[in-house]
Amino acid sequence: MEDPARVLVVDDEPVIREVVAEALEFEGYAVETATNGAEALAKVRAHAPQAIVLDLMMPVMDGWAFLH
Repeated sequence: MEDPARVLVVDDEPVIREVVAEALEFEGYAVETATNGAEALAKVRAHAPQAIVLDLMMPVMDGWAFLH
């Protein structure tokens, strides 16, 4: 059996983050979450996700800075 694809969901809004994460988990993905770009960078290094769902407007480090 294959390991599920890893997805990182990054959003500062808890409700949005959890709804997206739950929907992806329901579809069989292994999901990690982060609340800002800085936290997301650490999780990318630790978990090497295959896809990232990224909010662009967040505190600390926004999505644009994360992409650079």
